[in-house]
Amino acid sequence: MINATSTPTTDPTPAGSGRRRRRIAALNVATVTELQSLRAYPSVSILASTQPGPTMRGHDVATLRSLTVQAAQRLTAEGIDDAPLLIASLNTMIAEAAGRPTGRGVALFVSAEHVGRVDLTVSVVDRCVIDPTFATRDLVRALHHTPRHAVLLLSTDRARLLHGHGPVLASAATGAFPVRRRTAGRKGARDETATDFLRRVDRTLGAALRLNPMPLVLAAAEPTASAFRRLSRHTERLAGVVKGNHLHTPTEELVDLTRPVLRDYLRSRAGQALEFIEQRASGGRVVRDMSSAWLAARWERPEMLAVEEDYFYPARLGPGGDSLLPASDVDHPEVIDDAVDELIEMVLSRGGWVALMAPGELPDGSHLALTLRQK
Repeated sequence: MINATSTPTTDPTPAGSGRRRRRIAALNVATVTELQSLRAYPSVSILASTQPGPTMRGHDVATLRSLTVQAAQRLTAEGIDDAPLLIASLNTMIAEAAGRPTGRGVALFVSAEHVGRVDLTVSVVDRCVIDPTFATRDLVRALHHTPRHAVLLLSTDRARLLHGHGPVLASAATGAFPVRRRTAGRKGARDETATDFLRRVDRTLGAALRLNPMPLVLAAAEPTASAFRRLSRHTERLAGVVKGNHLHTPTEELVDLTRPVLRDYLRSRAGQALEFIEQRASGGRVVRDMSSAWLAARWERPEMLAVEEDYFYPARLGPGGDSLLPASDVDHPEVIDDAVDELIEMVLSRGGWVALMAPGELPDGSHLALTLRQK
């Protein structure tokens, strides 16, 4: 199981440097939001794919070391005074990561104000990014692939509710669950019927989802699963069903069982994005190129950004920051290594949502499409 704790570790940075403590951050919305809020040049992001396992493989460590060398060369060439401390922090994090469990990818972030690592549930393009902000696109993509969700474990006489995010699945923080079917407690009383029990579970589920709206995965054997779906009033965001009684299934196994259900749900999310594009196009509220999307995201009301997962766009900012000029000299300090990452952050910060698409999935051979709300 991929590590996703928020355990702080000791930072060797000298006192008074202003740098925060180094930490391993959980892959969640709060982490991404915090990283996107930080601005300082240079902000160094090292991203690499890793082989899942109990400890990091030697070739993965070598990849991280090589990317750190690239970072050192660029920082030195730019005359960054803080370069030795930044590189030392990166090397320390790599040494620590080498002895820990790994997932499909890892992201290391270092600036004068932040030092941290996030383990990823998706593979990434190995790269070193040095910009005024951290490169968070792969974190957004990982969240998109493993959205926050609820899992209702249901049988004829008991119900549990779990909350999941990324590789973590744990009991929901609510005193309303677990729910148990009532039995006769006094002379003349009757056992709660199966239907009444399921209705009570549904009412309790509805209250929980109102507090924490999220997609739902139902895990139940037949005929309980079908009976619950027929009477439930709170399954409008049902992602799918895992068949069988899983009240006592280990969480690691449940994560594996729910993953394909969530994958299918996310595919439907991509379908929803395509429907948005088609609907908004008739009203002239879709832009399909990077420069137009950049300008619209800054000055109009972005609704939804659909962008290919592997689309990168190095660029320089034009005068006033409203335009982008494509660039090939990615190592130049004036070049944004990936303007798509910046565009994603801009859309999210302005209340839009993002759909990451497979290559070739968008119409007309475009790499992205931004829909706009009505003015």
